[in-house]
Amino acid sequence: MRQMVTLLALFTPLITAISCYLIGRPALRNWFTIVGVIITFGSSLTVAGQILTGQALTTMGGWLYIDALSAYLLVIIALIGMMAALYSINYMQHEVDIGIIGPSQLASYYLFFHLFIFTMIMTVMANNLGLLWIGIEATTLTSAMLVGFYRQKSSLEAAWKYIILCTVGIAFALLGVILTYYAAGQIESESARTLEWTFLLANKQQLDPQVLKLAFIFILVGFGTKAGLAPLHHWLPDAHSQAPSPVSAVLSGVLLNCALYGVIRYHLLLSQAIGSQFSGNLLLVFGLVSMAVAVPFIYLQYDLKRLLAYSSVEHMGIIAVGIGLGGKLGLYGASLHFLNHAVAKSLLFFTAGSITQHYGTRQIARIRGAITALPISGVLLFVGSLAITGVPPFNVFVSEFSIISGGFAQGRYVASGLFLLFISLIFAGFMYHVLRMVLGTKPKNLAIGRENWLSVTAMGIPLVLILVLGLYIPSLLDNMLSEVLVVLRGGK
Repeated sequence: MRQMVTLLALFTPLITAISCYLIGRPALRNWFTIVGVIITFGSSLTVAGQILTGQALTTMGGWLYIDALSAYLLVIIALIGMMAALYSINYMQHEVDIGIIGPSQLASYYLFFHLFIFTMIMTVMANNLGLLWIGIEATTLTSAMLVGFYRQKSSLEAAWKYIILCTVGIAFALLGVILTYYAAGQIESESARTLEWTFLLANKQQLDPQVLKLAFIFILVGFGTKAGLAPLHHWLPDAHSQAPSPVSAVLSGVLLNCALYGVIRYHLLLSQAIGSQFSGNLLLVFGLVSMAVAVPFIYLQYDLKRLLAYSSVEHMGIIAVGIGLGGKLGLYGASLHFLNHAVAKSLLFFTAGSITQHYGTRQIARIRGAITALPISGVLLFVGSLAITGVPPFNVFVSEFSIISGGFAQGRYVASGLFLLFISLIFAGFMYHVLRMVLGTKPKNLAIGRENWLSVTAMGIPLVLILVLGLYIPSLLDNMLSEVLVVLRGGK
């Protein structure tokens, strides 16, 4: 039963992708999309519940492995994918109605959208580290088709830049995988097992420490490029700004998580083999550098979606800092931040999508009076901005406070002080832009927009989550995070 539900969560997006491409009627395609993402989310929750009450699951001959960390990220992928799919229906139909894309392109959009979800789920389920590498590379290929979806010069340039930089990065990661294979090959010559996560953990003490350190450096550079960690982040603002807004939400909310998941897996292996100091310090440095790099770009930003993209660079840095610091508070905060950032950033990209469609521009200077022109999206843009910048009582504050508390508790005063400085500066710069867009007088020739109920529903789900998680951590989520902490601290 556990295996059947796991395979349902994995293959439903693939089946949905093929079905949506073959279906010619838009209304029927929309229903297939809705049913597909709901089944994926429901089965993902079931998998997570089973992992929570039992042991980690290894299936398909050892190729798939799901522990608490995998199951947690699986739920986040399915949740953000479901919200983005719901938002896509009205958003993409509007693009057809105003002539930006043709009706025939919608089938391609839903094909690659669901394939993208499939590749991310495959990534977090992979037991074999070679398969994990293939999964992360597959996310690049499928999402690149969505980045360049509009086939304009700027979107095609962004897609090529995305492919080239991430492929170069993933080549470095491949060297890390090869070095890991070499280290494991000294123990077990059977090639089918040497890259299995379960095998590596069981034989961690026999792995060559120097080879593992070198492998981690390549992995951090390679997967760190895909995760948007500075100074390897240059593809991210272009890709996020050029993709359709629901795709941007998935890119920012869960794709970056998948890439960082690959880094974390190697960090856990290294930590259990030789201790966490080497990899933890590297993660801490890359995390703080990412936060620092985001500051000037947020202050000088002119494009709404690029503003949100640079915020993602900051938040990947925050998670890296939490993992690098370690300790119960740091790891708990980093784990919670995976979810908190994903839902808050999804809300912001959804509101940005509605606002940019209504105003016909992404230029911050040309967006004024959004709260008047689009009352729902205008208000939610402001609320989401407060949340993403860590203002209480919203959800991001909780995870950031946990990380910073863990830093001070460990006596890491310099790192903790820099962390506080960067999030304070980013709050000021971010709100400077948002307040100008939300308030002020809307253009006289711009009518007050009416927002579709399906889009409002898609925005309402993350709104509820950022409000609830800022005030209360449900016991089910807290139990899952406790199990994730067991994994991050070297347990089952």
